[in-house]
Amino acid sequence: MRHMPFQLCRSSAAQICGAVLVAGLLGAACRQTARDVSPAEARMEAEAWRLQHEADYRRAWVTIAGLHFLDTGTQSAGSAPSNDIVLDGGGPAVLGRFTLDGDAVRLEPDPSADVRIKGQPVTAPVVLSDDIPGPADELTTGGIRVVVHESGARKALRVWNPEGQMAKGFLGFAWFEIQPDYRVVGRFIPDAQPRALRVINTFGDLDEFTTEGVVEFALEGRTLRLRAFTIAAKRLYFVFKDASSGAETYEAARFLYADLRDDGTAVLDFNQAYNPPCAFNPYTTCPIPLPENRLPVKVLAGEKAYPVHVSLPGS
Repeated sequence: MRHMPFQLCRSSAAQICGAVLVAGLLGAACRQTARDVSPAEARMEAEAWRLQHEADYRRAWVTIAGLHFLDTGTQSAGSAPSNDIVLDGGGPAVLGRFTLDGDAVRLEPDPSADVRIKGQPVTAPVVLSDDIPGPADELTTGGIRVVVHESGARKALRVWNPEGQMAKGFLGFAWFEIQPDYRVVGRFIPDAQPRALRVINTFGDLDEFTTEGVVEFALEGRTLRLRAFTIAAKRLYFVFKDASSGAETYEAARFLYADLRDDGTAVLDFNQAYNPPCAFNPYTTCPIPLPENRLPVKVLAGEKAYPVHVSLPGS
């Protein structure tokens, strides 16, 4: 999702749910934690969210085994080294031939391969739906899954393999202790009108997100703002860095979600800030934070840096 991913950055949004309860905000950006629930309830909420997040991420992102960009024209794909695209995640020797024509990707399955969509055999050429806006047509064959992934203006084949090296080598999640002071109430400040922003991702492509305003809040004794992407009605998605990025936390970005209340407030619980999948999997595409979303304070809450460095594309 993309990561959205989830999709980068976007797909993760649909999977990471769980309503966030908030207290009313008295005054703009005053320092207060969210007191609509007790500290014990807030801790239980954050713990439950982390458990669900880890389960979702292991299913959706940990098992990604490859990302293969398509050129205009026809390319063969399969596990045999003679293919134009070698699916090192496994699968049949020859899956088929993928043809990119403009924005359309067509698959001509190889007669020797058992390729299915929603359990039904694919025996004739078919144009595949990609994951933006989704849902993508999901090919299953030989223990792997393949979808057409869109990164900016480019199309790629994204491969999942639960028995692949990426899945087996995953080192897990590491979190800071849950801290009440990092669960804060913010005030949504809307823009004059919604607009689309083109945001660079870790592959250098430009992905498009909708933004409608910023959330202002107080943290570490300072009044701060983060620009939100709107991924659904009243559902806010933040891509941010802070002064801990590259040291205690992941260098490129962390993600956070919040729900916008009818009174214009939202809870930002940084105990639920988490790493994008590109922190541990180089076959994912993740948005880079906007300059205005680079916080000048250390946010030592949420997910810590992955134990080993995973090089970003082109680095």
